[in-house]
Amino acid sequence: MGETTLAVRARGITKCFGDVVALDGVDLDVAPGQIHGLVGPNGAGKTTLLGLLLSLAVADEGSLEILGAPVGRALAAPDGIAGFVDGPGLYPSLTARGNLAALARLRGRAADIDDALKQVGLTDVADDRVRGFSLGMRQRLGLAAALLTEPRLLVLDEPSNGLDPAGKKHVHGVLNRLAAGGATVIVSSHNMDDVEALCSEVTIIATGRVAFSGPLGKLSTDNRELDYRLRTSDPEAARRLAGSTAGVELVGSANAELLVVRAKTPAMDELVTRLVRDGIALRELAPVVSPLEAAFLALTEQEESGR
Repeated sequence: MGETTLAVRARGITKCFGDVVALDGVDLDVAPGQIHGLVGPNGAGKTTLLGLLLSLAVADEGSLEILGAPVGRALAAPDGIAGFVDGPGLYPSLTARGNLAALARLRGRAADIDDALKQVGLTDVADDRVRGFSLGMRQRLGLAAALLTEPRLLVLDEPSNGLDPAGKKHVHGVLNRLAAGGATVIVSSHNMDDVEALCSEVTIIATGRVAFSGPLGKLSTDNRELDYRLRTSDPEAARRLAGSTAGVELVGSANAELLVVRAKTPAMDELVTRLVRDGIALRELAPVVSPLEAAFLALTEQEESGR
C-alpha cells in the first residue's frame, strides 16, 4: 500500500520581509482528514505561514506541497483550498446571501448558498446587510464563503473570534464534519481551549521556528510541573497529605476550601491515591492552565531565550 499523500508538506520554509525573518526553516506535515492547530505568540510567524498556504505570498526558500501538488512562484491558490487570514473579506453593503452569490459568480461555479448559510447558523439573517453584523457573525459568514468551494483544505485564522457559545457550536460542528468527510482543516487560534477541543495535532511556532509539531498527546505533562486547583471534603487533611507527598508543592490557598498545588503527573497521581485511600472526597481537580497552554508557554519561552 502506498503512502497517503499529505495535505500539506513544507520543508525549510523561510520568508523575510526586509531585515525581519518571519519564518526560519519551517517544516510542517499535515495529514488528510485532520484538524491541525497552529499556535504561537503575536509576531511568531503564524499569519505569514497561513498566507503561504493560501498563496497570498510565496516563500523565499524551501519547498511547499499542498494536496500533493508543488506550490510554485505564482500567487494562485490550487483548486480545493479555501479560507481567510486576518478576517474574511466581505461586502458590507450586500446581504449575507448577496455576498455568497457574488463570490459564487466570481468563481464561475454553482453553489448551494442556502446550505452554506444553514451550516454556519445564519439562515435567519440571510437577507440582512453585512454592515450590521457582529464580529462573530462575520466570521461565520466567512466560513460559509469558504464552504462554497467544497474545500479539501480549509485554512482559518481565528475562526472563533467574537463567537458566542451558539456560534462556536455551529463552527466546531462544521469543522468536525469536514474532517470526518476527509477534508483537512488548519486553524490558527489564541484560544487554547478551542485548539484542545478541535485539534488532533498542533504546531507551536515561536520566533519563526517550529518549537513543537505533533499529536496533542505528545505534549505530555509527565515531565512538566503544573499548578492544580484542588478542592476536597476535608481541606485541612488534604493540605497535610499534599505537604507529605513527595514531588508535590503546596503553592497556596485560593480560599479556605481550595488548595493550589504544583506537581508532575506521577506525583499528582500519588496524592490523589492517598486522598481516596483516606476517604477524602475530590470535589475539584483541574490544572490552573491547560496542558497545551503550559507547554505553549514553556516551549515559546525556551525558543525566545535561545535566540
